[in-house]
Amino acid sequence: MFAVIKTGGKQYRVEENNIIKIEKLDSAEGEAIAFDHVLMIGDEKKSTIGSPLIAGAKVEAQVLKQMRDRKVIVFKKKRRQNYRRKKGHRQHLTVVKITKIIAS
Repeated sequence: MFAVIKTGGKQYRVEENNIIKIEKLDSAEGEAIAFDHVLMIGDEKKSTIGSPLIAGAKVEAQVLKQMRDRKVIVFKKKRRQNYRRKKGHRQHLTVVKITKIIAS
C-alpha cells in the first residue's frame, strides 16, 4: 500500500518503512508525527484519489534525525564588468520513517 502526501510545499509517494528526507519540521528526534494532507492512497488493485484530500486518511511517521543537506553554491558573474558574487546554501531537513498508512 502506498500514499501520496503533501508537506513543505512538495508531494511525496511513501510506503510503510520508507525513510524520506523532507523540509524541516519542528519535532524532536524520536517523536511521532502524523501527516493529514493525504492526496492519494492505493495498491496494485485499486486507488483512491482525493479532491483535493482524502477525508479521515493520515500517514504516521517517526522522526529519525534533524540534519542539513549538502552545500549548494550560487555563483553570479557578468563578464568584463568585474562583477562576481558567490554564496552557499545548506537546506535544513528532517529525516522521517513512515510507520503506518491509515485509510479513512
